[in-house]
Amino acid sequence: MNEADAHQEIRDAVRHLCAQFPDEYFRKIDEQRAYPEQFVDALMQAGWLAAMIPEAYGGTGLGLTAASVIMEEINRSGGNAGAVHGQMYNMGTLLRNGSAAQKQKYLPDIAAGKLRIQSMAVTEPTTGTDTTKIKTTAVKKDGRYVVNGQKVWISRVQHSDLMILLARTTPLAEVKKKSEGMSVFIVDLHQAIGKGLTVRPIPNLVNHETNELFFDNLEIPEENLVGEEGRGFKYILDGLNAERTLIAAECIGDGYWFIDRATKYANERVVFDRPIGKNQGVQFPIADAYIEIEAANLMRFKACELFDANQPCGAQANMAKYLAAKASWEAANVCMQTHGGFGFANEYDIERKFRETRLYQVAPISTNLIFSYVAEHLLGLPRSF
Repeated sequence: MNEADAHQEIRDAVRHLCAQFPDEYFRKIDEQRAYPEQFVDALMQAGWLAAMIPEAYGGTGLGLTAASVIMEEINRSGGNAGAVHGQMYNMGTLLRNGSAAQKQKYLPDIAAGKLRIQSMAVTEPTTGTDTTKIKTTAVKKDGRYVVNGQKVWISRVQHSDLMILLARTTPLAEVKKKSEGMSVFIVDLHQAIGKGLTVRPIPNLVNHETNELFFDNLEIPEENLVGEEGRGFKYILDGLNAERTLIAAECIGDGYWFIDRATKYANERVVFDRPIGKNQGVQFPIADAYIEIEAANLMRFKACELFDANQPCGAQANMAKYLAAKASWEAANVCMQTHGGFGFANEYDIERKFRETRLYQVAPISTNLIFSYVAEHLLGLPRSF
């Protein structure tokens, strides 16, 4: 049985939910630069965003493979899973490294759709992906941690209850390895915003809610420290494989959406008394893009399989993200070219999805860093940075 057949019931159910939010819904959200609140609420109430939370905490415990199918189907239906995917992987930091008390306090409400843990604050203006050089500090004082610093490109803060924060608790000059001395905290955003945390939205190409954060003596209770102090970098890395694999699935969903739209239009559009899809100059690029999407799909499921078996999957997760992001972008270009001028019209939704899928060439990890990972860890070449 292939992977699609194994998860057909999930696909059908997610497609049914997404059908209640047609192109017009997302087009209006995009025009208004708004957040798809109704759509997100529907997914949460239906339990789809609790796929990776164990049944013991009220989730479905379906694993990364099923979660990736859910994300894929959202994008394949014309939506944008970027509004919700943080809920899938951010809770993993808490699940794998949090205390029993923290898990019991937060996970049941996250699973029930009562709490959003959509946001993770790692990236900073002067460090980018050079995470070990972050400058945001958390200093322990009188049973609390006092946080100062700045973060950038932090998504969904305005539509989340909780945020995962990485901050340096030991100065870089005082640690043996640069990856040491950073810690992870759970931030209650309702208590933090306006009381030491300032949020400044960043207008951007995609209707993606993302922000600059400014910490000015923000106090976090000591019990909000996740795991051991100083091991936060490892905890964050643990969750990146899930993040990259889910992003790959979203790109695959985008890719299939573009292929479907291009194929339909090529069959229907008649020029010079023949459908344009009859021309090899039109059909060959569509076929090429489809082949690339199918290949990326295989790597996505390989990464999922290893993750769900608790096996190392860093290489597969990185390669899946690279292949899927590249394939979806190529499919977007093919779809746009197939439609010609109509591809630029808002009513066809291609230009919206075109912008959305372009993001994944850059985030959550750039293509060049994936090349560096493969070169060093798989090919044995010298570290390049």
